[in-house]
Amino acid sequence: MQKSLRWYDGIFINIYYLGLTVRSQTLTPLILPLLVQQFVGEETKGSSYGSIRLYSLMIALLVQAVMGMLSDRSTHRWGKRRPFMLTSTVLETAAFIGIGVIAAQMEGQAGYAALFAAVLLSMVFSNIGHAAAQGLIPDLVPENQRGRYSGLKTLFELPLPLIFVSFFVSKMVKTGNYWAAILTVIITLIVCTILAMFVRETPQEKAPAPMDWPAVGRLAGMTALFTGVILLAGEAVKRLVPLAERLPGISRLLLTGAIGAAGMLAAVAVGVILSMRVSLGAEAAHRPAFTWWVVNRLAFLVGANNLASFLLYFIQERFPELRGSAAAGPSAFLVMIVGVAILAAALPGGWLTDKFGTKPLIAVSGILATLGTAIVIAAPGIPVMYAGGVLVGLGVGIFYSANWALGTSLVPREHAGRYLGISNLAGAGAGAIGAYIGGPIGDGAGFVVLMSIYGFLFLFSVLVLGRIKLDQPAETL
Repeated sequence: MQKSLRWYDGIFINIYYLGLTVRSQTLTPLILPLLVQQFVGEETKGSSYGSIRLYSLMIALLVQAVMGMLSDRSTHRWGKRRPFMLTSTVLETAAFIGIGVIAAQMEGQAGYAALFAAVLLSMVFSNIGHAAAQGLIPDLVPENQRGRYSGLKTLFELPLPLIFVSFFVSKMVKTGNYWAAILTVIITLIVCTILAMFVRETPQEKAPAPMDWPAVGRLAGMTALFTGVILLAGEAVKRLVPLAERLPGISRLLLTGAIGAAGMLAAVAVGVILSMRVSLGAEAAHRPAFTWWVVNRLAFLVGANNLASFLLYFIQERFPELRGSAAAGPSAFLVMIVGVAILAAALPGGWLTDKFGTKPLIAVSGILATLGTAIVIAAPGIPVMYAGGVLVGLGVGIFYSANWALGTSLVPREHAGRYLGISNLAGAGAGAIGAYIGGPIGDGAGFVVLMSIYGFLFLFSVLVLGRIKLDQPAETL
């Protein structure tokens, strides 16, 4: 039976995301690109970074989907979700200690290989808890309050950790003190997990249905298929980009950008549509709105996630005087500016979503993020770049509140963990598509071209909204 919510339940339901994002924002835009650059050198840093992101995120996709199914069926006396979250934090602590050892003691290709393996393990462990946490809002929050609770989720998932990482963790990374940064991540994860244990879950006496093991096989097939689509799109981009090198100046950059954008769009649309058919089977035909919601979410997140991922390399290209870890400070400060803007938009975005509906707010978010990216790219100096970051942050803050509220209204409640785990096609796929396809583009044509492609993906996410039909309830879509 669903318990009545108290004002502080929103904190306990969403606090776990703070630890998850401190982890990802320390590893992905700061520690990982610097270690890759240190281990493999300048010429292949983008491609090498992209490969780690692709395979680690595809593993995350499979783990999150399977763990979502398992947590849906959990009859543990603590509830459906919390045991998975606690286990995840214990294992993730061990993985981050391993990354610290690699950073301190290894070098060259051996260091890169060890880092690759450690990041894969980290993705497995963190997504055990992430999958379970995503089921808390559908489990516990009435539908007419999900906009504001999704806004609170956005607050803990984006601006607060971004500001925390920018003010504290980035300074540790900038000085090469990786161990201090890693210990900060571990402590944050532990504290957030302890607070999440106060969520008032009611244990279910028995699973709503037997474990669908064929569905696990379909999820594995979905992951393999989605990975294959990304690999094929990436290979096509790698083969076509050299054709653009024969053209002079701006024509070469425009053609390279068009090739990269086409490759990413194909991976987004084709990858999601085919993956849904494999993972959901016959259900996919009855839930087209859910499929197009994932396409919309994936297109937007390709831009949002990878702007941060390649920001350090982008700043090094635009401002050559900022080399190596010297770019970590401006990069982290821009991320902080984005985080403050997300903070300003997240809770109002949730309230506006409940008042005006999800799709209009999602459209506004895509337009704001597109304009902000254009300003970041064209900025003559870092201060103007910060102004663009404000618009990007406002767009991202609104998007996360409105898009998640839309998604939770499209999934069947008794299978929320499974469906929202599958929706990680967007979360994991964004980093994989943007990094694997984008890395070689950055190495070859520059990271300004790459950032332009990400801006185009924001705009594409707005166009997809027309395919999401809300004229049927989630249970009968």
